[in-house]
Amino acid sequence: MKKHVIVIVAMPDALTLDITGPADVFTMANDQNNDINYEVHIVSPTNELEVITRSGVKILTRSILFNTKLKIDTLLIAGFPSHKKWKSYPILVEWIKKHATKIRRIGSICVGAFVLAETGLLNNKQATTHWKNSQELQDLYKEINVLSDPIFVKDQNIYTSAGASAGIDLALALVEEDQGLDAALRISRYLVLYLRRPGNQSQFSNLLSQQLSSKKPIQNLQLWIAKHLQEKLNVERLSSHLNMSPRNFARVFLSETGFTPAKYIEKLRIESCMRLLQETDLSLKEIAENCGFSNSNIMGKAFLRHFNITPSYYQSNKKTKNQFQNDIML
Repeated sequence: MKKHVIVIVAMPDALTLDITGPADVFTMANDQNNDINYEVHIVSPTNELEVITRSGVKILTRSILFNTKLKIDTLLIAGFPSHKKWKSYPILVEWIKKHATKIRRIGSICVGAFVLAETGLLNNKQATTHWKNSQELQDLYKEINVLSDPIFVKDQNIYTSAGASAGIDLALALVEEDQGLDAALRISRYLVLYLRRPGNQSQFSNLLSQQLSSKKPIQNLQLWIAKHLQEKLNVERLSSHLNMSPRNFARVFLSETGFTPAKYIEKLRIESCMRLLQETDLSLKEIAENCGFSNSNIMGKAFLRHFNITPSYYQSNKKTKNQFQNDIML
């Protein structure tokens, strides 16, 4: 059995989830009876073994990073409340610079990206961080192509992720790279997590996340559909993406997702409509165009069928959003 040493740097004042979320994913992966065993080490970037998180939880780390003799496979830098605080740990930046070439994968969670940025590992690469800090990251480090929307970004062997929960998404993706989709899917089911959150930080689809096919061609098509809702999406066009006949495609799609193509697309459009009603001040006509409805009347009828209220009523009563946000799955 191969051993992969996972080292998570527990930055002081990090959210506990930044540290424990990825650690739990890798630990659960060891129960999947695969040929890879993850040895998870939570380490300190200071001279003290004890690290206090933002919530006051004290973590007694296994070792101090700078003293470790571990052969590290994957190094993850947890986030912290303010990126300015990483400047209190210049020794961490220097240690990463010195050892980076010996580590197969290096990643960050949330604003841990600022640490990687300072090492130069993100130069001429795509990267992400928490949406609130993405512009600042771009302003400070012009050599980085900062993407504000993705949940996580892989560029060569460097990985960056968004907010605290995105560290879990990243860990699942790393397990999938090592052990395959089935192992990652079993972990996500056991931990009651999304296997993959398509879309971006500011908006992602509950339907797409929960109905994502395990078959890669259908999965890729689902992700493509979500990005092209404004376009005409009929069975003929969709089936051509997979080089299938329309009839066979419709049968396979229903089997994989539980919805006909038309029903699936309508649900995605309605969910997108609900999100825009909730988060923007766009007119109903503009929202209809953005979501792929031919006009606002057709959008209104579809919204009424799903929620038994009109879009205008939902828009004017945003406080009721929690009542409806899960109905799209029904």
